[in-house]
Amino acid sequence: MHWVPIIPSSGFNDKMPGSEDLIDRLNEVRARIDAACRACDRDPGSVRLLAVSKTRGSDEVRAMHELGVEAFGENYVDEAVAKQDALGPRQPEWHFIGPVQSNKTRTLAERFDWVQSVDRVKIARRLADQRPADRPPLNVLVQVNIDDEAQKSGCARDDVVELAADVLARPTLVLRGLMAIPAATESPEDARPAFARLRALLDRLRDEFPEHRARFDTLSMGMSSDLESAIREGATVVRIGTALFGPRPG
Repeated sequence: MHWVPIIPSSGFNDKMPGSEDLIDRLNEVRARIDAACRACDRDPGSVRLLAVSKTRGSDEVRAMHELGVEAFGENYVDEAVAKQDALGPRQPEWHFIGPVQSNKTRTLAERFDWVQSVDRVKIARRLADQRPADRPPLNVLVQVNIDDEAQKSGCARDDVVELAADVLARPTLVLRGLMAIPAATESPEDARPAFARLRALLDRLRDEFPEHRARFDTLSMGMSSDLESAIREGATVVRIGTALFGPRPG
């Protein structure tokens, strides 16, 4: 499977300001993913693009969705809900990737397809209890504080197995894997040890819970600056914002 440039369909809104830039940036990101996968003998289809759309307008999300981007990641619940309401019936897949506040779990359980930032039992319990009965189980990732940074959200590495066991016991949740945001580095290559540690943690979960091994298929790691390093270490989801949408406004 090889990357081919995006050619907008006849329904694409090419009148939106900056639409050509969106196409060019999406083509460039797809090409980077393809090249990174080929460099380490991986199928480019094994890596999913998550468009990080925080601070971006609903028109930009709609345009990217029309270009074939299926999944979008948001950090702020109220901002995300406003975009969902503006987009109408044709919704992409929504991932929440920011720190989870207890008073926002109901909205997350009701309005999102994935929550990538589950980092404590209290949040898992609330999401499970509040997931509507008429919706499929909520896909979740355990967020790991992979570099033990005091200021950063995430479960401690030593607590990952315990938290995973709690999530697995809740039928309205499906644990799919792990997510991490490594410490900032001067070079993308410097992030590889952190990515490797996250991959090793996922392997440990597969060993600890062999009956769920097939479901542990997701390593969400890597962003605009270091997606190549993340892919070399096994990323299956890369979270890309600036490289897709350009510099954030303001």
